[in-house]
Amino acid sequence: MGGMDLVGVKEIGQMLGVSRQRADQLSRAGDFPSPVGEISAGRIWLRDDIEAWAKSTGRYAWGGDTGKG
Repeated sequence: MGGMDLVGVKEIGQMLGVSRQRADQLSRAGDFPSPVGEISAGRIWLRDDIEAWAKSTGRYAWGGDTGKG
């Protein structure tokens, strides 16, 4: 692919170990990374941006490329 790994709210919830609804709430907080775009399914972010934010805030729950979300 093009080298950009994009994620939506559902994937962010999986990465953080929270519900999609909670991920949506977090995404609207002032310190959350800005989305890189919006598609019909909603806002999208770069996975690297979310991982960096999650690690810096102690919210990182996902272990990486485990094949599961």
